[in-house]
Amino acid sequence: MVSGSALSAAAKQAEQLRKDGNIYFKKDRFGAAIDAYTEAITLCPNVPVYWTNRALCHRRRNDWLKVEEDCRRAIQLDYSSVKAHYMLGLALLQKQKLDEGVKELQKALDLGRGANPKGYMVDEIWQELAKAKYMLWEHASSKRSWELQSLKEACEAALREKHFLDDSQPEGFLVEAGISHMKQLEVLRQVFRKAGEADIPGEVPDYLCCKITLDIFRDPVITPSGVTYERAVILDHLQKVGKFDPITREPLDHSQLVPNLAMKEAVQAYLDKHGWAYKLD
Repeated sequence: MVSGSALSAAAKQAEQLRKDGNIYFKKDRFGAAIDAYTEAITLCPNVPVYWTNRALCHRRRNDWLKVEEDCRRAIQLDYSSVKAHYMLGLALLQKQKLDEGVKELQKALDLGRGANPKGYMVDEIWQELAKAKYMLWEHASSKRSWELQSLKEACEAALREKHFLDDSQPEGFLVEAGISHMKQLEVLRQVFRKAGEADIPGEVPDYLCCKITLDIFRDPVITPSGVTYERAVILDHLQKVGKFDPITREPLDHSQLVPNLAMKEAVQAYLDKHGWAYKLD
């Protein structure tokens, strides 16, 4: 049985190795940093930050398999680790596991917003998530477009065949049949145009966009005046410009900001239907 003093000594040594690893990392000495974090893990394998720190080194080396392995271990130790879910999501995207990668990035985003909504990682995670969801939309859109085109061509061929069979009818009937055939073709084309509209990029409605950034909302909050802003943007305004609503000019404190859940649901519903809106400028 290991004594308490021995455990304490191991923990102190492991923590010093973590600090050494951090110094190596800042100097881009990723091999040395990995060695230091590995020694720390050997001494104290149940500390999740050692695993995520080593995963970050593997990420900088583009060793995504090891990133995945270390992040999965970190999540076993601490399911609320934002960095572990985030880097696991990136690793899964590298393996073209888009659905699984998006799931992990979404988890990281939700955890990050709860811990530090203004933190740099929240914006970084959202951007990676948006890119991944845009990729998912592109794949699904291409498939839908191909399926619609194939179905349209099959329907047009069926109408042409029907029109050809009608050619055996009396002359007066043929004139009417020709007009009817042209109308049916036009209606058919209108139906397929309408079916493909959701996949045609356009402009995001103004009410779904922040009045400061003019970008679609990510994490909307509402003020007592009833104005909705992007959380990180309004927090930045309150800290750097002044404690007032930038539109109504009324006094405003960060404690008065309330998540606008209705707007968040509206944005998500719009993005679910118009995946092209995930595309970042």
